[in-house]
Amino acid sequence: MVDANDTQRFEQARPHLLGLAYRILGSRADAEDAVQDTFLKWANTDRTLVENTRAWLTTTCTRRCLDLLRATHRARVNYVGSWLPEPIHTAIDNEAEAKLDLAGSLTTGFLLMLERLTPKERAAYLLHEVFDHPYVEVAATLEIQEAACRKLVSRARTRIGRDQARHLTPLVRQSELLAAFEVAITEGSTGRLSAMLASDVQLTADGGGKVAAIRDSIHGKTGVMAFVSQRLRNYWADLQWQWIDINGARGAVLKRDEAVTAVISFAYDPVGQVTAIYIVRNPDKLARLDAVAIH
Repeated sequence: MVDANDTQRFEQARPHLLGLAYRILGSRADAEDAVQDTFLKWANTDRTLVENTRAWLTTTCTRRCLDLLRATHRARVNYVGSWLPEPIHTAIDNEAEAKLDLAGSLTTGFLLMLERLTPKERAAYLLHEVFDHPYVEVAATLEIQEAACRKLVSRARTRIGRDQARHLTPLVRQSELLAAFEVAITEGSTGRLSAMLASDVQLTADGGGKVAAIRDSIHGKTGVMAFVSQRLRNYWADLQWQWIDINGARGAVLKRDEAVTAVISFAYDPVGQVTAIYIVRNPDKLARLDAVAIH
């Protein structure tokens, strides 16, 4: 049995656990499963023997995530078309620098960079670099020596690139881009959008083989602008736009008759040029876009 005090201790940690699990797995559904599995283990553990609740829960959740990540990696081999993380609706606190820093580690672009890492590299990097756990704790969580843990984090930094790993573009610039994108679709005026795209911009869509979506990414401003102005405008001209915070950054939900048909998010370079456009159309990934408390 779990008494009210133990339940409260777990609920206080839930946003942190969900944030960690989502960053490791790239799926809100899988992250919530990992957190629920953690709660069940917490309920069946002698809590009087737990000296540090947060550390125990973090360790248990991380290990469960690693098990799930290995399984999802095997399943992803057969994924139809491009894979993108499941989008989540998050709120941005403009005044809290620490939260903005965490928001930078939720962006679609950052989550895709994490895909370059092995499961243990990903967990070590997130625990140390994003959540500021000391090496000795991370090593204990991963059941490895501290020296090996330091090497994991070092390799992860190299593969991700430290300079742009958690860069977050000013919200004003993000809103300007979103407005330009919407005008390009709804009114056919593409000049502002084109001026904000990097020359090597990439557009990726994830339909999961369940709805129509391009299978391969489009590379370069010319190809992306042609796709936006000629095809997306035709497909999306009558859709309703709703601007919301997606993965810690400005994005949009597109609806037809109140049914969500697509979610758009973006990646930027340090000077605010758009380097990537991400479109999620897989209905399984659009099913739960209610706001979620996540740290």
